[in-house]
Amino acid sequence: MENLFKRTNRVFSRAAPPEPNEGQGRLEGYGPIAVIDIGSNSVRLVAYERLSRALTPLYNEKVLCGLGRGLAKTGQLSDNSVQLTLATLARFRHLSDQMHIKSMRVIATAAVREASNGQAFMENAERILSAPLTILSGDEEARAAALGVQSGFYKPDGIVGDLGGGSLELVEVTPGHIGEGVSHKLGVIRMQEEASGDAKRAYKLALERLSEDDAAASLKDRTLYLVGGTWRNLAKLHMEVTDYPLSVMHGYAIDADVFASFCQDVARGKYEDHGAMRAVSRSRKALLPFGAAVLRALFEVGKPSQVVLSALGVREGLLFDDLEEIEKQRDPLLDAAYELAVLRSRSPKHARELADWTGAAFDVLGVDETEDEARLRKAASLLADIGWRAHPDYRGTQSHNIIAHAAFSGVDHAGRLYLAMANYYRHQGLSNGAFSEAEANILSERLAERARLLGALFRVAYALTASMAGVLPETRLELAEQKQLTLFLPNQLSGLQGERLTKRLNALGRLVGREETAVAVR
Repeated sequence: MENLFKRTNRVFSRAAPPEPNEGQGRLEGYGPIAVIDIGSNSVRLVAYERLSRALTPLYNEKVLCGLGRGLAKTGQLSDNSVQLTLATLARFRHLSDQMHIKSMRVIATAAVREASNGQAFMENAERILSAPLTILSGDEEARAAALGVQSGFYKPDGIVGDLGGGSLELVEVTPGHIGEGVSHKLGVIRMQEEASGDAKRAYKLALERLSEDDAAASLKDRTLYLVGGTWRNLAKLHMEVTDYPLSVMHGYAIDADVFASFCQDVARGKYEDHGAMRAVSRSRKALLPFGAAVLRALFEVGKPSQVVLSALGVREGLLFDDLEEIEKQRDPLLDAAYELAVLRSRSPKHARELADWTGAAFDVLGVDETEDEARLRKAASLLADIGWRAHPDYRGTQSHNIIAHAAFSGVDHAGRLYLAMANYYRHQGLSNGAFSEAEANILSERLAERARLLGALFRVAYALTASMAGVLPETRLELAEQKQLTLFLPNQLSGLQGERLTKRLNALGRLVGREETAVAVR
């Protein structure tokens, strides 16, 4: 017995796998890559996993160096700001070496562009980083910001406003087109200094400088895409004040009239002691009234219909511009969803089969889809198995939270909730899902109903496949003449019939108004 035990133990024992050089949650490709962005207020290092249509940040660090502070009066970068910036760049160089960055882009904007000692700063920065530094012109900065918005939204159409410490860039963006950009000396640090700390005066200065701007005038009844840290913090404050249910900044949309009134309150100091101010970066608080003043002036001149926040801007725009044209045409949401399926699902191939199968099911059930709704259904299908490692009682909740707050682009907040709720229903059942009142205000009734239907289809599909590829293409749903909902299986899959499959098919039938259901083999 002893020999048998030892022999059996040898057969079934497994040594620990060797420790990989990189985590298995990483995707292959050209990377990692990085951008160092030297702005008038902040200096930031963002490393991305790889160059792709759906960029994934690997590391992100920002230091508020205030490089443009005092520039309007002296025409020079201050010694203290320069020293802090150069020390920050030295740290970023070390971090980049540790991450084995393959390609580094270093850019600078308004402060370095305008300062009389900008060239000396540039030479020191290049020496520390061992990389060339590119100073973007105002037009180049505007175009890069527009490219960032173009990369981060599904068919964007409006005006991009990129507010930094030294300047405001405005440029039109439509699907496949970027207009001529214009740069204004309306950055928040500049406004704070020129207006001597008076937000009301800053508003008047901004009104004066924007009044003759064609890009601002073309905003009427259109979308204004907001880029820049101060405006992001302004939106964070609005989220806190209104108890908004999602904390994701990208795609946050607000009615322009509502936000204009909010900006006026911020500029007047209404929220200085408000508890919601905890959402605002401490170093940004003093600049917030000036960002609000510039935005309010832009509302007054341009009269947009809504504002939409973009987490993607100049950095992402530059990388988007590096892609081949065919890659630029790819859908960032579907790419990101498939990448997550590769990293977290049991079978990415099954996820793709599920997207096709649910599309065919919608056709059979007579559910019409817009182009955008179809891509959301496909994305939800790709994400349907990412929660399988969690405890069964929490798979729905975990999947909902991951999807609702994922770093996806190419999707608005209503779309996020559609993806999240479809996958909640897939795990928790059709009777256990409930939107909060705040979520219901974001998600339309149409999308809410479709999320439930898609969840019901997922439940039938997984009862057939156990998340393994090759089964779904062999099955199909049909509505018979008597309106019975029938699931057809080929003869070789007849053994899949059972109580679980029947119950889930019945639940789907009730949801689509078909009390009679059947599993048929042929």
